[in-house]
Amino acid sequence: MKRPGPLLTLLAGLVLAAFLLTLNATTGTKSASSSYQEQSPSPAPVSSPASPTPAPTPSVSPSASRAADADYAGRTDDDTAAIAVSVRDGRAIAYFCDGRTQESWLKGDVEDDGTLRLTGKHGAKLEGTLEDGKEIDGTVEVSGTRHAFTADRAKKPSGLWRATATVRSAKIDGGWIVLKDGSQVGVVTRDGEPSPAPRIDPATGAVTVDGQRLTARPATP
Repeated sequence: MKRPGPLLTLLAGLVLAAFLLTLNATTGTKSASSSYQEQSPSPAPVSSPASPTPAPTPSVSPSASRAADADYAGRTDDDTAAIAVSVRDGRAIAYFCDGRTQESWLKGDVEDDGTLRLTGKHGAKLEGTLEDGKEIDGTVEVSGTRHAFTADRAKKPSGLWRATATVRSAKIDGGWIVLKDGSQVGVVTRDGEPSPAPRIDPATGAVTVDGQRLTARPATP
């Protein structure tokens, strides 16, 4: 038998080498492919819900019923006397007067809801309520007699007036209530003895008592 020639042996070796190279390349590719692990996609970031905007806190306004700084004047329901009240900074004074011999000065606090509880000499007392800053409704008790009254908000010169002085060695204390119709009710005491008061000039407060000119001024707490 004839041996293959050198040329054929060389060609066979080249073919075998080529086959082995191809096989190694394929195996390497598979190994590389199998060793590759696809990374899982990162989870999408979760956005936190926006915090709700806090509602604005309503401002607290003062009580609408807060007693207004003002003067109030009117008559008792039985029309036997007049009553005037002056309110300033939570304090109040009041004057009850029948224009002849009976009078009383009272004073006290005003509550935030407009309630008044005033007291005076000899057990006098006044209880009332300020209604929307327009009027005071209540009762006043003087010398054991109770009177219901309504005092409307007064505009100058209406309101409460007072004059004190010493005339001819006598201590003078006069009180006047000027009503919205211009009428006046007042009493002057001389050393504690009451009598009807002369009229004052509501524009200036000027008044003459026992021949001496005095000046009455708006009375406030």
